[in-house]
Order: sequence, then C-alpha cells, then structure tokens
Amino acid sequence: MNYLLHPLTLVTFFPLVGVLILLFLKEEQRTAARWVALVTSLITFGIALAVLVQFDPQNPDLQMLINIPWIQVAGWNITYAMGVDGLSILLLLLTALLTPISILSTWTAVQDRVKDFMIFFLLLEVGMVGVFLAQDLFLFYIFWEFTLVPMYFLIGIWGGGRRMYAAVKFFLYTMAGSVLMLLAILWLGINQGTFYVPDLMVTAPNIVANIQIWLFIAFAAAFAIKVPMWPLHSWLPDAHVEAPTAGSVILAGVLLKMGSYGFLRFNLGFFPAASLKLAPWLAILAVIGIIYGAMVSYAQKDLKKLVAFSSVSHMGFVIFGLFALNLQGIQGSILQMVNHGISTGALFLIVGIIYERRHTRELDQFGGLWKIMPIYGVLTLIVTLSSMGLPGLNGFVGEFTILLGGWGAGQPGGSYGSVWYTAIAAIGVILAAVYLLYMFQKVFLGPVTHEENKSLKDLNWREIVMLVPLLILIFWIGLYPQPFFNLMGPTVEKLVAHLQAAAVAGLP
Repeated sequence: MNYLLHPLTLVTFFPLVGVLILLFLKEEQRTAARWVALVTSLITFGIALAVLVQFDPQNPDLQMLINIPWIQVAGWNITYAMGVDGLSILLLLLTALLTPISILSTWTAVQDRVKDFMIFFLLLEVGMVGVFLAQDLFLFYIFWEFTLVPMYFLIGIWGGGRRMYAAVKFFLYTMAGSVLMLLAILWLGINQGTFYVPDLMVTAPNIVANIQIWLFIAFAAAFAIKVPMWPLHSWLPDAHVEAPTAGSVILAGVLLKMGSYGFLRFNLGFFPAASLKLAPWLAILAVIGIIYGAMVSYAQKDLKKLVAFSSVSHMGFVIFGLFALNLQGIQGSILQMVNHGISTGALFLIVGIIYERRHTRELDQFGGLWKIMPIYGVLTLIVTLSSMGLPGLNGFVGEFTILLGGWGAGQPGGSYGSVWYTAIAAIGVILAAVYLLYMFQKVFLGPVTHEENKSLKDLNWREIVMLVPLLILIFWIGLYPQPFFNLMGPTVEKLVAHLQAAAVAGLP
C-alpha cells in the first residue's frame, strides 16, 4: 500500500496542503485565506469520517497500523508508526470537527495577518492529530512538542493585552514537563531496545515497580501540566483569557485532552504497577481540582476566566475516572473528554460572539440579553445545562459513568476511601450548577441595564452554523451514548484486563 495515501497519513498531514496553498496567497487576500483554511479543515474532517467507516469497533487492538523504518542510527530504529484504536478514535474525530468550527469563528474576529493565522491553525491541527495517532514514542514526542509552536504564535500575535506574558508562560510550563517526559522516553528506548508503543506495552509492565514509579512520575509531569491538574494549572486562565476565541476553543477542546490521553495511553499502559500504587494520590489531586476549579469559577467577574477555571474542574473528573482503573471509570473519562471539548468549546464560542459585539467580557456589563438576543439566549442555555451535567444532555452521561467507576475503584470491594472521594467529587456537580447558573442569570436575565446592549444583533447564519453541530452532539450523547461507548469498549476492556494482570502479578 502507498503509505502517502494511507488514511492515517492523509488525516494527519492533509492540512499541510492548505498551508502550501496559503503560502502562495497575498496578505490582502483575506477572504481567500479563510476559505482555503475552512475547506482544507472540512476535507480533513471528511478523511477522519472515512477512518471511522474503516474502523472495526469489535477489534480491541490498534487498527490501520503503519510501521515503516524512519531513522536508523547507531543501532537505533525509530519508525514512522501510526495507528488508531478505541482510545484515540473519538479524540481524532473531535479534533477534526472542532478545527473547521474554530476557523469559522474567526471570519470577522481576525482581521490582521489572516493568512498567517490560518497557516498556524492548520499546522496546529497536524500536531494534534499526530499526537493521538503516533505509535512510536519518538514520533509522539515530536508531535507533542510541535503543537507548542503554532499555539504560542496564535496567543502571542492575535491574543489580548497581556498576550506575550500568557504565551511565554504557556510555552515554559509545557516545556518544563516535557523535558522530564523526554528523559523517561530515552530511558525506555535504551533499556527496552525500542520506541515502538505496541512492543513497549508488552515489555514495560515488567520493569521493577520502584523504577516504574519514577518513569510514571516523569510522564505524569508532562501530562498533568497539559490537563491541567491542580496545582499545575496556573498557566491555563492566562492562556485562555488572552487567546483569540478560536485559540480558546481548540485549547480547551483538544490540547487539554492530549494530557488526559497521555495518562490513558502511556501511564496506564506502560506502568500498570505504578498506576495501581499511585492511583490514590492522583485521585486526591483530581478531587481537589474538581472542587477548587468550581469555587474559583464562581468568584470570576470575567466570562472567559469563568469558563477557563471551569475546565480545571471538568478535567478533574476526567482524571478521577481514569484512576478509578476500572471499565466504567475509564469509559466515562474518554466520553467526558469528548463532552468537555463539545460543551466548553461551545461556551468559548458563545463568549467570543458577545465579545465581538460588545468588546467586553465583564459580567456586570450585561443583563437582560435574553430579551434582545433570544436565539443566542436559548442556545447558551442548552450549552450551559450541558456543561453542568443536566440529565438528557451529554455532560450527565460522562459524569455519571465516572462517579459510578469512582464508587467501585481499586481492588474488589473498593479501596483507598474511593466512596468518600466519589462523594466529594459529586459536590463538584452541584457547584458547577451554582457558578454556571449564576453566570447565565447575570448575562441573560433581569432588566437591560446598559444602553449599549439594547442595539445588539442576534446570531447570524454563520454563528448558528458554528454552534449547531455541537448542539446536535450535546443531545445525541445525552440521549443515546451507546455508539460512543461501543467505539471504545473492547479497547478499554483490554486495558483494564492489562491493569488487573499487573495487580495479580504484584511486581516487586
């Protein structure tokens, strides 16, 4: 088979076709640049759907594998290895969906250096898709670090007033964790003789437990910063507040998932003994993040900052579910990664829409918008209820499955006070309702107190088109999540069996 036309190569690198076309456009051709980027990202989404059609949900193993020699030096064989399974298929689809939606949101918001913006955005898509599909640790690390560069420029050039501070902080935080992960990757490659992920899944679990713990911590440092877990989250509010709307959508929707995906693929897969040992500590940090993120969200006066801190709380649920180390917890976490991308991505779009009209995000500047912008009010209410986990909408299914997993976490019969952790985490659901309904009430209900708000226009066709796919998914996952669970089920069952085997083996 021609590896250049392999579906996984195409879905990863097709955005580069758009980048090449954009390079030949003049800076004044703003509309052309927008259309090139949008069409390129829509074709990439089409290729992702073609991957889904070829994907066999009954097969727990990696599918559509490519594994060809790439760099051979001094006895080392680094391969171009790509593959997709139940752990990554939904994240691939989420990335491919949110990219064209984000590009559509920039149509009037980005007016300066449009061509450059679109080039960086398409390059970012290449990096994100590559992270979810790479099956060689060296290749994974290249994609992982590559995503930093376009995101740094998207924040640093097109961001708000403190954009350079936020961009540098984002870059340095993520780089610091990545250096530790690089050392762990080098140790694995040297001691196990390969960087190929399927081979390491077999050999790495046999590493003695105390070394596993150090390797686990090195990988976890990079992933915990990216998620971000409390207390490594302080880069996130700055990056979100200063980023342009499209940057915020993709940052919350996809980049944060790279951290939770890393925990899922590498920490649980390579170091099951360390995962079992350190799960209580990760669960404690996740629960603190759930409560802390919710409480700090309530205190915010800036709409975008409120949504940013809510990500700390929602991603805390994802990590809590992963380290329940059971079927319900892990499946709930993967679904919640998708749910968070949909709901929080939509919230950032909604904040961006009102910011374009009013050039302020202060809660006190609004009030009574439902009377003036009824379509905007209805769509925002649906997304808000989705984010707080109302039954019948997507957030409820993910959070309920995670709490179910947390309740029975650990060894048979429950362990490490998992019931108490779950009870505290459940308080986070209530707190989410408090800060999200408070936000909705401040912006949409009550009298119209500011003269500037009376002339605001309701949503136009482009903004409705932007939000409709996300609203469809909110109801689909909320009412009929089974197809999503079916896609990940066999692979997660295999991973849980892998963790149970390590528990039985009880490595020294």
